[in-house]
Amino acid sequence: QVQLVESGGDSVQAGGSLRLSCTTFGYSYSIYLMGWFRQAPGKEREGVAAIDSGGSISYADSVKGRSIISKDNVKNILYLQMNSLKPEDTAMYYCAATFAVVNSGDWIRRPGIAYTYWGQGTQVTVSS
Repeated sequence: QVQLVESGGDSVQAGGSLRLSCTTFGYSYSIYLMGWFRQAPGKEREGVAAIDSGGSISYADSVKGRSIISKDNVKNILYLQMNSLKPEDTAMYYCAATFAVVNSGDWIRRPGIAYTYWGQGTQVTVSS
């Protein structure tokens, strides 16, 4: 099994920045894809960004240009740097990972195409 633990969520004002972190535990050596998803109250889960073992990255259109996903392969930590935050970014943010070799863009849109591990989430709240 793989355990994912998120941190870094906070309450910030619009225009501010946050850096979310996801630490992996367990047998994570063979993880192919890692990414971030979010869910706001009353809305469906939305893929945010993903990165594969080769460094290929996909972003959702809603965060493209404002967010950067990266991974520290030594510490096994996934990051999401979010800048120019907007109230519509308010959501619970979840870290996710899969061993399946699938396209990152396909996966953030449809994580059900592979067996995906999920973290418990970290709350991001952006006020006007």
